[in-house]
Amino acid sequence: MQGDAPTFRSMPWILAAGLLGFSAFAMADAVALRHVRVIDGQGGAPVESATLLIQDGRIAALGSDAGVSIPKGAREIDLSGKSVLPGLISNHSHVGLTDGVVVGPQNYTRANVERQLKQWQRFGVTTVTSLGMNAPAFLSMREAAHEGRMRGADLFGADRGFGVEQGAPPVKVGADQLYRPRTVEQARAFVRDSARRKPDVLKIWVDDFNHTLAAKMKPEIYTAIIDEAHRLGLRVAAHVYYLDDARKLVDAGVDILAHGIRDRDVDAALIQAMKANGTWYIATLDLDEAFYIYAQQPEWMRSAFFRESLQPALSAQFDDAGWRQKILADTNMIEHERASLATNQRNLKALFDGGVKIGFGTDSGANPLRIPGFAEHRELQLMVAAGLTPMQAIGIATSQAAALLGLDDRGVLAVGKRADLLVVDGDPSKRIEDLQRIDSVWQRGAQVAVPIAP
Repeated sequence: MQGDAPTFRSMPWILAAGLLGFSAFAMADAVALRHVRVIDGQGGAPVESATLLIQDGRIAALGSDAGVSIPKGAREIDLSGKSVLPGLISNHSHVGLTDGVVVGPQNYTRANVERQLKQWQRFGVTTVTSLGMNAPAFLSMREAAHEGRMRGADLFGADRGFGVEQGAPPVKVGADQLYRPRTVEQARAFVRDSARRKPDVLKIWVDDFNHTLAAKMKPEIYTAIIDEAHRLGLRVAAHVYYLDDARKLVDAGVDILAHGIRDRDVDAALIQAMKANGTWYIATLDLDEAFYIYAQQPEWMRSAFFRESLQPALSAQFDDAGWRQKILADTNMIEHERASLATNQRNLKALFDGGVKIGFGTDSGANPLRIPGFAEHRELQLMVAAGLTPMQAIGIATSQAAALLGLDDRGVLAVGKRADLLVVDGDPSKRIEDLQRIDSVWQRGAQVAVPIAP
């Protein structure tokens, strides 16, 4: 995600802005974000003292303050000292599974999903992928989100997903939220059934959750699912943990490894195979840390930014000394998850440096400890701690995440793209924590969220 420092002469969005002659248009609804630092999501150096012009939900012009003509009637907003970047995009989240500290099928309601989408949006995550365990209501909610009739982040998803009898995923869901095929023939039939609902991707759960479950998905089952999905033009994302499973899945043609490899360090052979096959990788670093970090009460848990991400029941749980003591007493679990996180971070850096395509996600919404909105910000910090630069992490969470979903209308700041924007105080290209200093969030060209105190 690195590149040469941009010049206004070389940037295509500047040329487009100059050629389109925006002053000729009626601009009563136009908004000009002035004197702002632009981080375009494509990896180039930030551009200082720029102007971004919004009209009809899209970026109408982008360039230097002097280079963009502000049309008569446009509203101007002075953003001196602030940065604008594309809205963050999650490739791995879940909707409708949790409410407070409770997990169950009763939570899959429009009101609860909309609450979650609004929370993601408020924290600057403007597009979310619900990667499996979706109830039938998902279809209408996805359509409503695409059309702007449902408030909050835009919504994509993987329909039900494919698990294992007496195995993964060990989550309370309804019978209409998950397939658990027993045979190759049944697996293929379930893929065809899911394909009728036109999911954005399919999801399979392969591992046994660190040997805590009775069964794993058999290779012949996941190979049949991948083959049938590809025959129907669908891609497949796999829940993984072990290096050996990842190798077999890549050889079977899986499109996305939806979690990090955490038992062993990846090797050159896997990196080469993933590059050759075009396999995407989503590390979900926050997942490993979330098992224990809240019981340890780090300083950042006292910030308003974090506290505003919590529902009352979850806030009460974190403040409960008994709950914290129970987690802290499980030293084997903490040691294991710390080791998993460290391996996950090493593997993310190795795969990124090796040229593997990296997506962005946290498994937010899968259980109460994976907190929509906050988890994505913590993920970015853990990515930087793994050795990525802030700009590389931002690029993964914007343009790369859009590319994983096959979306060319968002994820970058350029003329003609959706005005899904995150405005923050400071310069997150140098200090990733500045992404938490949210000034405003914009979706489809409208300001949709108020500032969150850092």
